[in-house]
Amino acid sequence: MEGAWYELLLAVLAVWRVTHLLHAENGPWDAMARLRAWAGDGFLGRMLDCFYCASLWVALPPAALLATGWLHFALLWPALSAAAITLERVRGALRQEED
Repeated sequence: MEGAWYELLLAVLAVWRVTHLLHAENGPWDAMARLRAWAGDGFLGRMLDCFYCASLWVALPPAALLATGWLHFALLWPALSAAAITLERVRGALRQEED
């Protein structure tokens, strides 16, 4: 049980990092920019345009891996997304203070 906090922290950071990569970065060799352009205005494109939406889907695999049961999964999935959203909002607020 003592590793649970470590795994949770890693999952939160990973969800934020992957979501930010998909949503806002060009990525290596502009791969993410090309992915967003390919996605266009369809479901996938709208999902990638919204950090909140993307974080929900990015949080799905880590929640499934870490959950110990269905109830745990049902709580962990949106919690990981919410934690990534919180990190993104804090990052945005800190960037505004710098400007």
